[in-house]
Amino acid sequence: MSDGALSPQARDDALAAMTGLAGEAELDVLVVGGGVVGTGVALDAVTRGLSTGLLEQRDLASGTSSRSSKLIHGGLRYLEMLDFGLVREALQERGLLLTRLAPHLVRPVPFLYPLTRRFWERPYVGAGLALYDGMAMASRYDMGVPRHRHLSRRSVARIAPDFKSDKLAGAIQYYDCQVDDARLVIATARTAARHGAHVATRVKVTGFLREGERVVGVTARDLERGVDLQVRARVVINAAGVWTDEIQAMVGGRGALHVQASKGVHLVVPRDRIRSEAGFIVRTATSVLFVIPWGRHWIIGTTDTPWDLDKAHPAASRADIDYVLAQVNQILREPLDHEDVEGVYAGLRPLLSGESEPTSRISREHTVVTPVSGLVMIAGGKYTTYRVMAQDAVDAAAHSLRTLGGVAVRDSITDRVPLLGADGFETRSNQRVLLARRSGLHVARIDHLLGRYGGQIDDILDLIARRRVLALPVPGAEDYLAAEIVYGVTHEGARHLDDMLVRRTRISIETFDRGVGAAPEVARLMAAELGWDDARVADEVDHYRRRVEAERQSQLKLTDQEADEARVAVPDIVEA
Repeated sequence: MSDGALSPQARDDALAAMTGLAGEAELDVLVVGGGVVGTGVALDAVTRGLSTGLLEQRDLASGTSSRSSKLIHGGLRYLEMLDFGLVREALQERGLLLTRLAPHLVRPVPFLYPLTRRFWERPYVGAGLALYDGMAMASRYDMGVPRHRHLSRRSVARIAPDFKSDKLAGAIQYYDCQVDDARLVIATARTAARHGAHVATRVKVTGFLREGERVVGVTARDLERGVDLQVRARVVINAAGVWTDEIQAMVGGRGALHVQASKGVHLVVPRDRIRSEAGFIVRTATSVLFVIPWGRHWIIGTTDTPWDLDKAHPAASRADIDYVLAQVNQILREPLDHEDVEGVYAGLRPLLSGESEPTSRISREHTVVTPVSGLVMIAGGKYTTYRVMAQDAVDAAAHSLRTLGGVAVRDSITDRVPLLGADGFETRSNQRVLLARRSGLHVARIDHLLGRYGGQIDDILDLIARRRVLALPVPGAEDYLAAEIVYGVTHEGARHLDDMLVRRTRISIETFDRGVGAAPEVARLMAAELGWDDARVADEVDHYRRRVEAERQSQLKLTDQEADEARVAVPDIVEA
């Protein structure tokens, strides 16, 4: 069993294995898409004993899976829609992730649900939250979070002094969980690789290999080297999210899925701008507003509007930002303005469509179909239930494999396979003071590393012990250590500056300059591991600066069309 490192050499080895130059001439399962569902599918397949490969056109979690609300939750609004099955399933997965699969990445967060109606609202909302907690307690896994409790207006003022309480009748405090969404994807991909899956990013699928009507693999292009490839597989599983329709077009448009993209915009502001010990969830006219604690920051969102423009780089417009600020300012004593905003990000939810409903009401449930023999497609769903989605997709692939004969496929075991970093997390957390003393780092630094790497903190500390200079903070992004940048290249598959500043770390949304100040030093640290010369470093830094400027310009535009035009003016550093 490997250590799951997604190093540059590991990528080369994975491509050699998948194309038959080394390893097997044909995979059992090839996954297209490196988001949370795709990496989850790869982990599910490989731990059932299937030879598995994964191709991602850009970076791991480069789409929806790094741009979510960063919540692992049942979904209160789905409960109000009477979608009990979805809520029950999501709460079960929440407990599993929190207590068994990823306790180092998933953590409980308290939220206040404000009550503004004096008589009927408290029993109505209280009954809903009692059902919410009851579903969680009745699941097969530990609930993992405290139960809800009722608060008076005075208690709300004590917990959240910056919350307008003059019109409140009180609040109910309940718990959900949050996660660094991109890091969960990276941990899932690494866990799959550790168990034998072949993972390669920056590889674009360009078509399908066919024998008669059956799909028997894909044609692809290695975007880093400009080389065309063929990867043969008994079953291809498409987990491309909002790109599902494009993949269906490659098989002649034969497919039962239609995915509509819904844009969700989030703002990031410093923690000191809102004094509160808990997050908030507040109804809006069309959806809900979350104010979510995020380390030394708050994440505020979201919007829920149709998007039919560039899917790789959805743009937040001035109108989107104004909307979120207007909504949150309705509940704050001291209003926020544009100068308070450190970061902005926009993501696309892949919603199963087919009806003329507003996107805020389209189902978050998922569907698995087999449009042609040898091809399985999965779409829809929500981040929290990625493991169930992956299991269903591999179940469908297993059915295809059985019809071919010769492959005995076991049941899914991913509910018992902790992600890398889960093992040893509790022990290392208990040893945090000892680790700080031995490493020379502050205990707060150890806590930061535990929350990102869990039990694999040993890898980071070993790196620092060998190269003491890597214990220094990154200039311009002092929350992160130089060792984390090096590790992002050697173990987590980062190949470009964008990968590091946007997904391996969250520097791009956690600093007012969007990471521009940190970019030169981060590029220099990456260069030593990737063999970049000075010209390549300059190119990477220049591209990142232009990307940030394009995003800033898009956020000044009033319409989606104008914002999109401003953002796509700077393409990816490796064009797909």
